[in-house]
Amino acid sequence: MLLLRRAVFPVVRTKCGRCFCSSPSLQMDRKGLVLGVFEKKGEKGNLQLTEAAAGFDRKVSGKLSELLKISGPGLKKGKSRIFYGIHEEFPCVAVVGLDDATAGVCGAENWDTAKENIRQAVSAGCRVLQDLEVTHVEVDGCGDAQAAAEGALLGLFQYDQLKSKKKPKVTVQPHGSADSTAWAKGVLYAEGQNLARLLMEAPANHITPTAFANTIQEKLAQHGDRVKVQKRSQAWIEEQGMGAFLSVSKGSEEPPVFLELHYNGSPDSKQAPLLLVGKGITFDSGGISLKPSASMDMMRADMGGAATVCASVVTAATLKLPINIIGLAPLCENMPSGKATKPGDVVTAKNGKTIQVDNTDAEGRLILADALCYAHTFNPRAVVNVATLTGAMDVALGSAATGVFTNSDWLWGELHKASVVTGDRVWRMPLFQHYTKQVTDSQLADLNNIGKYSRSGGACTAAAFLKEFVTSPHWAHLDIAGVMSNKDEIPYLKKGMSGRPTRTLVEFAAALAHQG
Repeated sequence: MLLLRRAVFPVVRTKCGRCFCSSPSLQMDRKGLVLGVFEKKGEKGNLQLTEAAAGFDRKVSGKLSELLKISGPGLKKGKSRIFYGIHEEFPCVAVVGLDDATAGVCGAENWDTAKENIRQAVSAGCRVLQDLEVTHVEVDGCGDAQAAAEGALLGLFQYDQLKSKKKPKVTVQPHGSADSTAWAKGVLYAEGQNLARLLMEAPANHITPTAFANTIQEKLAQHGDRVKVQKRSQAWIEEQGMGAFLSVSKGSEEPPVFLELHYNGSPDSKQAPLLLVGKGITFDSGGISLKPSASMDMMRADMGGAATVCASVVTAATLKLPINIIGLAPLCENMPSGKATKPGDVVTAKNGKTIQVDNTDAEGRLILADALCYAHTFNPRAVVNVATLTGAMDVALGSAATGVFTNSDWLWGELHKASVVTGDRVWRMPLFQHYTKQVTDSQLADLNNIGKYSRSGGACTAAAFLKEFVTSPHWAHLDIAGVMSNKDEIPYLKKGMSGRPTRTLVEFAAALAHQG
């Protein structure tokens, strides 16, 4: 077996590199263990081992407790401490801080703090072992095996498909008596989000509309008759009268694709479906209203709505949720060319409404308008569309939460409950008539795609525009522009595209499935 690159003398090393030498050097194999410790409430620095950590401590005759005491005061939330050579099976053990053992749902933060602490801590432990080139890791369930699995797999994700030198792949599994069913569920939730991250990170010359559709079709192929995938061509889009969608796609050499996914998981074939619609701009140059070149490369992820929606359908199918879901993704590029839509042009949407396109960089709402019209033909139970729609959403909420605009208190409540569980938060935004008036006051057409005052309330006017294509009493628009990427805001996601809010969509669908 390949050994690590150097022998290690210290028995324990903290994340900051402090060493405590008390045993001879030893060579480690490539297996590691992540264990959790809580901090007793009101007793700073007083650590309490999890059930799995306590069991491990008994196996090593109290050596773990002893080393924790001598290695320094306390262990802060999300921080790790590495111990070497204290157990033959696990030469490398990462102990991670879980903070308060009594933590739960926090109304101020709108999430389950205990679950978030576990995700953060487990991801930190797995990453430090990954850095040590450990390739197999067992993970303490820390009292919530689903959250632990999510933290492990989300934390280890990396997009290195196009690099010649790759980090070693790390396999993870639950340790000891962790709930295997909950762990398996967490793995699927995390893999769903990682699929969305994979699609969003890929360069636009690799994930074209056609390549995107083919990737999702391959992912769903294993589910047989329960899933039907239809890749609608430009001819079909034209037959449907989707003039708004076509106006965006015509500036590109890449043909548009309207991807339609049907997951039939309910035993009641007549059950009204949940409709998920995702914006699928696989690259957004802004069109004739060209974006500045700085950071334009990030616009490879302007299909984040389609990525999260399609990944959610894949995950629902893998979980075999007893619900019918239809996923729609209008896919195209927004490019400048002699054929591209010009500012001031008027186009006609599927429902017959005319739209004055004053800014070709406000293209997401155009493709969604036609997709929403089509969505309503299925008499859905609810319609949820997801889109990296406006920079204004990033200004309003940053990366703290997805902005939700909805005409339904019930739908808002369900989405909010799901987000508390996943920690991938949502926040309700207004849909006042004030904003509707701004998009319906158009010089040349029924609607204007940027509204009367383009810089004021941009996320709200975009939502008001979409509302003009909605007839369902239960509709929500999720603007994910602010949560599209991650720097260091979410500790268990590395820098890069986030894949948010895939887990929230899956949790929402799962809750809906169990309501019948």
